[in-house]
Amino acid sequence: INTSTVNSICFIWQIAMIALFAIFVRYDPEADAHWTEYMHQNNITSNIENDFYYRYPSFQDVHVMIFMGFGLLFTFLKRYSFGGVGFNFLISAFGLQWALLMQGWFHSLDSTDWTIKIGMKSLINADFCVAGCLIAFGACLGKVSPIQLMVMTLCGVSLFAVEEYVILNLIHVDTGGSMVIHTFGGYYGLTISWILYRPNLHQSKRLRGSSYHSDVFAMIGTLFLWVHWPSFNSAIGNHGDGQHRAVINTYLSLAASVLTTFAVSSLSAKRGKLSMVHIQNATLAGGVAMGTAAEIMVSPYSALVVGVCSGIISTFGFVVLTPFMEKHMKIQDTCGIHNLHAMPGVLGGAVGAVTAAFASTSVYGQEGWASLLTSLMHLFLLLFFLGRARSLKQGYLFSLGCILRLPCWGDPEDENCFDDEVYWEVTATKVHILATRLCCWTPMLIINKLCRRSVLCQCEGKIRSQTRFTERMLLHMHIG
Repeated sequence: INTSTVNSICFIWQIAMIALFAIFVRYDPEADAHWTEYMHQNNITSNIENDFYYRYPSFQDVHVMIFMGFGLLFTFLKRYSFGGVGFNFLISAFGLQWALLMQGWFHSLDSTDWTIKIGMKSLINADFCVAGCLIAFGACLGKVSPIQLMVMTLCGVSLFAVEEYVILNLIHVDTGGSMVIHTFGGYYGLTISWILYRPNLHQSKRLRGSSYHSDVFAMIGTLFLWVHWPSFNSAIGNHGDGQHRAVINTYLSLAASVLTTFAVSSLSAKRGKLSMVHIQNATLAGGVAMGTAAEIMVSPYSALVVGVCSGIISTFGFVVLTPFMEKHMKIQDTCGIHNLHAMPGVLGGAVGAVTAAFASTSVYGQEGWASLLTSLMHLFLLLFFLGRARSLKQGYLFSLGCILRLPCWGDPEDENCFDDEVYWEVTATKVHILATRLCCWTPMLIINKLCRRSVLCQCEGKIRSQTRFTERMLLHMHIG
């Protein structure tokens, strides 16, 4: 598959989306031109009661997380920033269209006219669905072609919609998405990465690391995600105290995970220095782990405890589990999604189960306690369902992996992974790229040689000349 084929497939898929939207998708009553009539029929007295005014601030935050937070976070690879932010843009734009259709068919298909009514909540849920696919993209970052990413998104959104329907509509748990979004996206991506294992990926090891500037951009993405995560966990919550609590609990858990990550990162290094990889990722684990229990009365100090535990687990994963999984389990996790999303997502499910189990009428009141017991029962039903559906899901993912392994997708060669030049027009010349690579191993050699020459010089003017030459060389290396 070449670039023209990619363009053709993108165009054809967009035409298909237009056709499907023309057949199935309509505005919901709160976005329709008959809103005034709807107000009279439902005794609504003010336009401010339209769901737009209630949901749109949260939708803005979630949308920024999807397109800017994830996109910038994926720019940490020194030669794959275009691919990280660009392909994030591509699969997000495609995925949200397909998600509106799939979630609409499962959640809001009107049986009277067989159409899907979309509104603000539909847009937020579509972004959530895309988030699961972007998490999976993180495991395969730099190793797959754009067409493979679109196939992954197509199948991932479909599977996500089925699981979301079961967990949210039939079992009624997991408001913040610890299990639906993070655990699903994490293990979906890890499974695809395991099936697409590259035994010779070491040939592109020189490109797999980060640079100073790419880490700065990725850290900006982390800050976008961190700031908006309380909205992510509360966006589709019910009006009232539950949504208010979700924001507070997530806020506290995120803060605790930051301090814990800094501490554990420093302790895990031989010289006590911080790792930017840990700070970019594990500081977000508190928001992931608080997802399922976000609306529950866990108490503020418990939210801090969850943040501490998630920070420890996530940082430990980057230090120990990621190298172990690549060496012994043949799972090449580029972004470490197992540590940021999968494990904290499992922790979040456990936190939700434990807090629901220890609920009492003195905390929730009689009505709230009965509702919480129902949620606990639903959580156990969820675990039973996941156990029963495991073989079916494994078969689905294995079939998808076999399809993605076909040699027709135009994925990069092992030595060209993590390199933008495979799919993007890069302005840097070959000479500049060669000079950049040489700067990885020659600077100390050059500096030492120049210093020895400076010592041998007897004239003060010559020493100053050599010093200026050394400074110019260092400046060029830094630019490179």
